[in-house]
Amino acid sequence: MVSPAGPRSARPAPASRLPPVHALSAFEAAARLNSFALAADELCITPSALSHRIRLLEDFVGERLFIRDGRSFALSEFGRRYLDVVRSALRTLTDFPMPHRSAPAQPRVKVALPPTFARYLFVPRLAEFTRLHPGIVVEVFLSVPLYDLSLSESDVEVRFGAGNYPDIITEKLFEEPAFAVASPAYLAQVGPIDTPADLRRATLLRSALEPWQPWFEAAGLDWPEPSAGLRVDDLGLLLEAIRHGYGIGLTRLHFAESALASGELVRLFDVELASPPHAYYLVYEKPAPERAEVTLFIEWMKATFSNGQR
Repeated sequence: MVSPAGPRSARPAPASRLPPVHALSAFEAAARLNSFALAADELCITPSALSHRIRLLEDFVGERLFIRDGRSFALSEFGRRYLDVVRSALRTLTDFPMPHRSAPAQPRVKVALPPTFARYLFVPRLAEFTRLHPGIVVEVFLSVPLYDLSLSESDVEVRFGAGNYPDIITEKLFEEPAFAVASPAYLAQVGPIDTPADLRRATLLRSALEPWQPWFEAAGLDWPEPSAGLRVDDLGLLLEAIRHGYGIGLTRLHFAESALASGELVRLFDVELASPPHAYYLVYEKPAPERAEVTLFIEWMKATFSNGQR
């Protein structure tokens, strides 16, 4: 790995020499993916080999390309300027027409999704994207809402949260009202729950993703956030806990629609939180749409999931 020390003392190479192309591609991949490990994987080399190529290029230019800060790293000021030159040069080489060249590798998009979004919304609609763009491979990774906040392993990510993600492009996909549900078996056990105030007799299932306190306000209850009882910070698991009769919880229609229709869940009251604190956002770094396949995927995601089209 590159050390955080200052510029190397090695003298720059003579002007007549060209920088090694394999080192240029290593530098571009590491800067684009913001990860030495992912860049090494993309180039089918070991991380140590990638670090060696970066050091080779730094020796050639006589400047630091990356500055390390603990476990993270960032482009140096010189590295940012040099990256534009390197990308332009590599693009020129890549775009030069070579009619006898074998077919290029299939374009792919790496997308990170919350588990429940992936299961209930994304996978049922992915066939449409595949039909529209059969030449693009989609690789799906799972991310934990409110915890996994790194884009280093994906081109595009869907986040379920408050939408405050500095330094990356953030576009709201949709939000949906939250409402209270329970299983018939739990209601038979706890007795009639006819009004929101009756919830004081019930077990309220907790989740950082669906806090109760905003819903309490919508219901006219001056109650604090519950501090005891089962807590589940996954919306799909929360719904399963409700279905199995562990208590009453908050959910949204696109998760619970099937269970409500089958009678596995019962919606309580007419109260719903029209604008919950968390919604779904599409996030990506500014350079991501420079690849055509990523642009197509972003446009499809927005057309599919924005403006209530789910």
